[in-house]
Amino acid sequence: RRHLPSKMMENPVFMSFTFYSTILILKMYAVAIITGQVRLRKKAFANPEDALRNGGLQYHREDPDVERCRRAHRNDMENIFPFLFLGAVYSLLDPSPAVARIHFFIFCVGRIIHTVAYLLRLKAPTRSVAYGVAQLPCFSMALQILLATTPYW
Repeated sequence: RRHLPSKMMENPVFMSFTFYSTILILKMYAVAIITGQVRLRKKAFANPEDALRNGGLQYHREDPDVERCRRAHRNDMENIFPFLFLGAVYSLLDPSPAVARIHFFIFCVGRIIHTVAYLLRLKAPTRSVAYGVAQLPCFSMALQILLATTPYW
């Protein structure tokens, strides 16, 4: 095993959090790349200079498929960014590594399913169930953080 310099890197909960957070960030990059590819395929550019470079100003326009990708990406930002804060602070509370891993895993899988459901237009309520399931560990972590920090308010 490689020597990792930080005390945080000796914390198994933080390492698990880091693993799942990195997976989620890579997933967000993938959605951004998919959005760009859909823009190119559909010739629907947000900026006039991009449209001019790719055929003319008539391609400076919106497209429903591009907008779907953008909504999926925005939803990721609205949910993954709070998870990054909650998971990092939760990791400092010395929770059970197994319980913490379950929290991180459920959130990660829920977000992956949510994105797949969004981009592939899976039948309802797949996307909303995935969203809801992914919120459960976030609420759990938030509650535990509040309980741990209440004496300091």
